[in-house]
This record gives sequence, C-alpha cells and structure tokens, in this order.
Amino acid sequence: MRKAHLYAFAFLGWLLAGIVLAAEPVNINTADAQTIASSLKGIGQAKAEAIVSHREAHGPFKSLEDLLQVKGIGEKTLEANRHLIRFE
Repeated sequence: MRKAHLYAFAFLGWLLAGIVLAAEPVNINTADAQTIASSLKGIGQAKAEAIVSHREAHGPFKSLEDLLQVKGIGEKTLEANRHLIRFE
C-alpha cells in the first residue's frame, strides 16, 4: 500500500472517531424536542415531540424500557441510542 493511502486511512479513522466522540448523551427527562431530534438516531421531530408529550403526561422516564411506551419507539431505536440517553 502506498504511503498516501495509509495517511488517507489514518485521517479517515481520526475523523470518524471525532464524530463518534462528539455525540453527547441527552437527558431524555429535561431535553426539548429539538434537542432530542438532533441528538438521537432515528428520532425525528415528530417522535421527539411524542417523547416530550409522554413525559409531560406521565412523568419522567426511569429506564430505557420506559421509552417503549411512546408510539413509534421500538427496540431497534433504543439499541441504536442506548449510549446517548441519560435519565439524570
């Protein structure tokens, strides 16, 4: 492999690591819909608003599984975001 390719792969790895590390966990009990939608994978504005509405109607979420009570949130969505959701 050429040196230029090695440098390109190293740079790409560094760049991707920065993107992953830049993702900050979101407090699902205090964040607004816009923050939830922009922070979590597979959660658009409508689902984020449903999360906030459910929280306002039923109180704070205590566990990841509590989010399954929100229409449109399933196991795959929870698994994709497990590392991005905080409760306190």
